[in-house]
Order: sequence, then C-alpha cells, then structure tokens
Amino acid sequence: MEEREEFLTAKQIAAYLQVSESTVRRLAAKRRIPSVRITPRLIRFHLDAVREALDVPRHRIRHGEYTEPVDDAQLSFDDLLLLS
Repeated sequence: MEEREEFLTAKQIAAYLQVSESTVRRLAAKRRIPSVRITPRLIRFHLDAVREALDVPRHRIRHGEYTEPVDDAQLSFDDLLLLS
C-alpha cells in the first residue's frame, strides 16, 4: 500500500507554528508558505513544505541566491520559534 501524504488545516499549522490562523492564511495569500486551495474557503498545507519555505536563510534572499519571490517582511521559521 502506498503511503499517503498528510495535509494539515490552517488551524493545525497555526497551532504548530504557535501563531494565529489568520497569520497562516496571510502567509499563504502572500505566497510566503505553500498551500493547496481546495475551494475558495478550504485550504490545506503540507508541513514539510511549510517548514522548508520558512527555513530559507535571509542572506540568500538578499544576495540573490534564492530566485523564488519571497515577501521578506514576514517572519522566518526561526523567528516564529523565538516568539514561543
């Protein structure tokens, strides 16, 4: 049997990151974290993909080593952990 990928809700990701659900939705809307939109109101997240997106070192972004568009005003995963 094939292993199934597990996708989490915005509420579950918010609890994991210790931020509000609205922060998670805002990060997704700004494409700071990857998401899968099932319907206009239903959104799901893959935890590993979210972790990877938040782990991009800021110096790589500033020096052009990371080519994906990133809203640098958002907190990094490390920043979120420091808030807890």
